Amino acid sequence: ATEGIRLLNEEGFLVVVVTNQSGIARGFLTLETLAAIHPRMERELRAVGARIDGIYYCPHHPDERCACRKPGTALLERAVADHDIDPTCSFFIGDRLTDIEAGHRMGCRTILVPEHADELEEERHNSPATPDFLADQFSDAVCWILDRDR
Repeated sequence: ATEGIRLLNEEGFLVVVVTNQSGIARGFLTLETLAAIHPRMERELRAVGARIDGIYYCPHHPDERCACRKPGTALLERAVADHDIDPTCSFFIGDRLTDIEAGHRMGCRTILVPEHADELEEERHNSPATPDFLADQFSDAVCWILDRDR
């Protein structure tokens, strides 16, 4: 993903990460651990000339049904406000249909890069969301975005 992020940066795109991190609520990961992961990720990206413009995370358990956990849009709304983003001119890449649903709720064009094809089939029974583009890998998603932007 680092090369794709670098290409997006070079083309003038803001790159914002919005992530569900229920592992915190489940006790698999602490806030301190997550706080160490993000700077490491940013350092690794900087090493190849890439950057993340913002990181937003939801630490809640899915059962809490909070507004910040995707497909909720609270974190996306915050990112839009913080970075003066026009969602209708934006792309939302996700690996789950809940990401696609959140992107649609914000008016973004959406791209699904499923981590596991078998999970995607199961998710389709629980979500009506359909991505604007289905990509095999992150680089395919970036190419699709750059083709649309030109």
